[in-house]
Amino acid sequence: MDYFLLYFIGVTATTIGTLAGGGGLISLPTMLLLGMPIHSAIGANKVSNTVSSFSSFFTLYKRKQITLKDSLWLIPISLGGGLTGGYIASQLSASNLYVLAIVLLGFAFVTSFIGKGNFTGEEPLKLSKVSGPGLFGIGIYDGLFGPGQGTLMLYLFSYLNIAYVKSVGLVRLATFSSCFGAAISYISSGAIIWPLTLALMAGSITGAQLGVRIAEKLKPQYVKPILRVVTALLILQLVVENIL
Repeated sequence: MDYFLLYFIGVTATTIGTLAGGGGLISLPTMLLLGMPIHSAIGANKVSNTVSSFSSFFTLYKRKQITLKDSLWLIPISLGGGLTGGYIASQLSASNLYVLAIVLLGFAFVTSFIGKGNFTGEEPLKLSKVSGPGLFGIGIYDGLFGPGQGTLMLYLFSYLNIAYVKSVGLVRLATFSSCFGAAISYISSGAIIWPLTLALMAGSITGAQLGVRIAEKLKPQYVKPILRVVTALLILQLVVENIL
């Protein structure tokens, strides 16, 4: 398998994933098409996402775009939701999971046109009757299915009137939290093909840094249209691959 191609996949998927979520629905199908075993492909995604998401969060933290006070409390909520989702997933069929993902992404797409937020605010992330259940629910979705988690979280932060660059940093921290445990599981199981994973990881780190730099220059009014395009493509891909 071409290492440069995997590097390019990592760059592309993580750049888009950093900006609007949905990177996993780019990288995972592509790796499967290239012939990588399913568990090795998922494991490579989890390992590379763990490293790249932390790198982008740390970059924004160093630039004082995000604070630990704002962000650390979402880690246990995301982890708790992910564990709950993983348990629920074990009780549901694959077809039900795909239908649930399509419904949730469709709901997010519709509400994006009527929601009040547009990433122009400067509110801090605080535990509230909206943020707590919202983050826990998205954590459940991440444990249930995964791809689209970042997109849903960005919609939530937009509603909470949080600035876009700060929202990106918070999403990347949540992604790191949810991927870290999964990455350890895949490593301990021996599913990781390290040369291929390292090529993807190198591309993912590059894409994470590229995504952060684009996010800092992106005007807030352009973010929701980008999110809507990504969401529509996620829904279309899920319908074509799993329903039709």
